[in-house]
Amino acid sequence: MASAAAAAPPAAVTGPRKGIPPWAWALPPVAVLGLVFLYPLALVVQQSFRPDTGGTSAQAYGDVFASAAFREALGTTVWLALGSTAGCLLLGFVLALVIAFVPFPGGKAVAKFIDVFLSFPSFLITLALLFVYGTVGMANGLWTGATGAAEGPFQFLTTPWGVLLAEITYFTPFVMRPLLAAFSGIDTAQLEVASSLGARPARIVRQVVLPEALPALAAGGSLVLVLCLNEFGIVLFTGAKGVTTLPMLVYSKAILESDYPGACVVAVVNVLISVGLYGLYRVVSRRVGA
Repeated sequence: MASAAAAAPPAAVTGPRKGIPPWAWALPPVAVLGLVFLYPLALVVQQSFRPDTGGTSAQAYGDVFASAAFREALGTTVWLALGSTAGCLLLGFVLALVIAFVPFPGGKAVAKFIDVFLSFPSFLITLALLFVYGTVGMANGLWTGATGAAEGPFQFLTTPWGVLLAEITYFTPFVMRPLLAAFSGIDTAQLEVASSLGARPARIVRQVVLPEALPALAAGGSLVLVLCLNEFGIVLFTGAKGVTTLPMLVYSKAILESDYPGACVVAVVNVLISVGLYGLYRVVSRRVGA
């Protein structure tokens, strides 16, 4: 039996089977991306060069760039996004430090709640703030009930500062989540050694924790900055008077003024700013090795 098996001729060796080329696997997602995103974006860009009078013209760009409303909306959008990002970075870093390194009852539950918080829509957080600090909210209700005044002192929610508070409240977990992931990889032995050598907590945070957290801070801050530049629901639901951002300007031009070419121009500018910031983040992160 063994000799017969040894004498059996070897099986014919077949050549390599031709499978699907690797680039073909990219076609379905690229096709879906082109259908649901790139094609509508191309229509927006096309409409920005199509005035209501017909033909093709860049007059809409000149009209929008020359308007004071556009310049004011651009400035408001930038300072709200920068202020919200700075506030989220500071508050998120402090809260993440407490959750990761300060033992307290319910710490794990708080960390899990952050994951749930990320799924909340932005208008829900804004409505919660309205119930607390709104004109007829609980804080003003308690004040008027205790003092008999006609209205309460908390009227800031309909101002730019109210929008800033709402954005910081909503977007802070977007900074905390990558920070908590980064802190989980820090060896606690380093902190114990630094503490045993006499380093104060502030120095430990500055020299041990912060360098490990910089990539997570950059990632979370970049995400928050782009999201704040394109935020619409928070500004709309706060009802802030005189606070017009680029997304709100798109809404007002398209829905209230029926100026579709002008709305498309503002939308194109908003997209270019977002894509430019993302490209800048990619370049900087590669250079610093993040």
